[in-house]
Amino acid sequence: MKTPFRKFLSLIIPLLIGIGIIYYQFTTLTPEELEKIKVSFLKANYFYIFLSLFIALFGYWSRAYRWKFALQHLGYQTKFHNDLMTVCVSYLVNLTIPRSGEISRAALLKKYENVPFDKAFGTIVAERIVDMLIVLLFITVGFISQFDKIYTFLIDKGVKFETLIWSTLAGFVLFIIFILVWIYAEWNIILKLKQKLSGLIEGMQSILKMKDKWNYIFHSFFIWFSYLMMFYVTIFAMPETADISFDIVVMGFIFGTLAVGFTNGGLGAFPLAIAMIYSLYGIPNDVGVAFGWLVWTSQTLLTIFLGLLSYLLLPILNKK
Repeated sequence: MKTPFRKFLSLIIPLLIGIGIIYYQFTTLTPEELEKIKVSFLKANYFYIFLSLFIALFGYWSRAYRWKFALQHLGYQTKFHNDLMTVCVSYLVNLTIPRSGEISRAALLKKYENVPFDKAFGTIVAERIVDMLIVLLFITVGFISQFDKIYTFLIDKGVKFETLIWSTLAGFVLFIIFILVWIYAEWNIILKLKQKLSGLIEGMQSILKMKDKWNYIFHSFFIWFSYLMMFYVTIFAMPETADISFDIVVMGFIFGTLAVGFTNGGLGAFPLAIAMIYSLYGIPNDVGVAFGWLVWTSQTLLTIFLGLLSYLLLPILNKK
């Protein structure tokens, strides 16, 4: 398969999935529900939307600041405004081809700060691993705290208790088998995977060895704290969601985060995920859909604005 065609598929497939989800979501809504969603947008308290966007800026700032610690560990002193603006551009690029923003971020730093692409990209990969671990922590805490609700939902859907037990046991056994195969197998595919992952492991170890590792770890948690808070404050924008408890908000945040990686910037998938998880707690579908689109639209517009502004400012601020 040719590279241009592969790039085309990586762009078009997530986009088509997102459009398909949007079509499914809105064709399953009644005219009354669509009218309620329209009214929700018109009557929303946009003070909380703008407050959410303001909080989001702290996430951008903290991600760029965290990056400086990794770059300094490699011996590179970069200008903070370049770190910040390349981060903003990477968020914008991720709206096109998922995960392509990481490549553009490293490429822009090479262009404006002369940091070797492979080294900059290595620090970004290490960031993603740390972010993934934090997301897994969110998921674990969320599912443990909401076990009763999830269990009741599955039982109501006809999933038998015995099926849950056997599925859990099967998953545990497969996990043990995978660990044993990973450690002891000499298969070519396993050896190649170990070789590819060695760089990622090295990147993770470099975090533990860096001088400012505690600052790096603090900012890693602060980034996700700001993401959670910017999601949380938006519930007050709609009277129907203003009384949602914090644990429900966390579950919405978890599923929304997972949905973002499913399509281009969560197009279609984010509002659907929010509506589905909120329905478990008795929140009407039209309310969940309206809330999901309100959050997604505002955050996406901010991403586009900051990304385009940064892309325009980078060459201007780096004129020699």
